[in-house]
Amino acid sequence: MTITEDNNHIIVTELDDFSLSQTLECGQCFRFTKLEDNHYLIVAKDKLLDIEQTTNSLQFYHTTLTDFKEIWQDYFDLTTDYKKIKNYLIHKDVNMKDIIQTGSGIRILNQDFVETLISFIISQNKQISQIKQVVETICIKYGTYLNEYHGKKYYTFPSIEQLSTITEEQFRECKAGFRAKYLVDASSKLADGSICESELRTLTALDMQNKLCTIKGVGVKVSNCVLLYGLKQKEAFP
Repeated sequence: MTITEDNNHIIVTELDDFSLSQTLECGQCFRFTKLEDNHYLIVAKDKLLDIEQTTNSLQFYHTTLTDFKEIWQDYFDLTTDYKKIKNYLIHKDVNMKDIIQTGSGIRILNQDFVETLISFIISQNKQISQIKQVVETICIKYGTYLNEYHGKKYYTFPSIEQLSTITEEQFRECKAGFRAKYLVDASSKLADGSICESELRTLTALDMQNKLCTIKGVGVKVSNCVLLYGLKQKEAFP
């Protein structure tokens, strides 16, 4: 992987085993807008990112080298050797070959813990387009204004403090449905410290999962999604 800075853009070349579209659209994140083929706008880490993949490069528009190294390099898991992982899996089980080739460009995004937890509680029995809509509505109503881009206003994912002010009825107004009561319970536990990211990160993966499952509506599937996408627990398997 080679990284260059050019007129407030970051250009990454010689990057193998990465597909921007596969990574964003496989169901692990929900705050992205497709501008055109292989060109997306992403809201993550309280930032707005304009990113495009071409045949030979990955381009981060209007991005500093500092932000790339401190935020996006880790967010997209760009320093992990996925080729080594895939070769290992195929060597262990040749039946994995076709599966791996089908999703050969997927990388595991290292997302914000709170956003991941709330988003995957919302995800239960919903399609990706519906999840995106509910999450976006919550952000517009209760997040913090970030910027306007191409005539559309973008907002951060609500902080723990902002989430704690949202009532069950207000979550229902955002089309959360039966999940509204679960979102209130999760927000309450985040606010009072019953669920604390820094504490979770000191536990084993199994203990993390057990702790997350004390939240109403969080079971094995949702907790594993949070472990994998929000807590960097690569042994988790949703």
